[in-house]
Amino acid sequence: MNPPLTIRPATVRDVPAIDRLITFYAQRGIMLFRSHAELYESLREFMVADNAGTVVGVGAMEIVWADLAEVRSLAVDPAHQGKGIGRRLVEALEADARRLEVQRLFTLTYEQTFFEKLGFSVVDKSALPTKVWSACVKCPKRHGCDEIAMVRTLLDAPAIAEPPADAHADLHYDVPTPLVQVNVRSRGSTLRPRAACDKACGSAGRS
Repeated sequence: MNPPLTIRPATVRDVPAIDRLITFYAQRGIMLFRSHAELYESLREFMVADNAGTVVGVGAMEIVWADLAEVRSLAVDPAHQGKGIGRRLVEALEADARRLEVQRLFTLTYEQTFFEKLGFSVVDKSALPTKVWSACVKCPKRHGCDEIAMVRTLLDAPAIAEPPADAHADLHYDVPTPLVQVNVRSRGSTLRPRAACDKACGSAGRS
């Protein structure tokens, strides 16, 4: 008897399979391509459908703002469609959004009926904040987007107060920077700026 299909958080070993599924649909103009760098950087956002060790579905939930998150990169292997995998992925992403107390989930999709069955409603794209469209610069349809915007409310609660735009205008790092002399010779030497930086910053720079 085969083990049941499970929905679980993605791991780094899943990235090639996630890439395969996303690329399959991106080549058909259904979703955006994601580089391996993007996938690794956002891996914590992804859930996968695992069928006896094989990834047959994927979806991600990206936090956009205090009250809003996006369901994106939802893809199911064509050989495994019609088995409720997409629904289970969205339900898992929704559960994670509830855990984080996100008020609303949205998606940009061509599958209106599918998302309506999961409680999403069509909204005008202008109802979404401008930040939502930051990824659209990579989309070949950015000047004539035909995706449908849909939203589901998860939590009926007061919006979190946003800080004013200039809230951090007067903040600065009050840390003295020691002067470090770096000896540079024109021939036969190797520059060591990192060593000098480590000495100046106490080896506390970015790794």
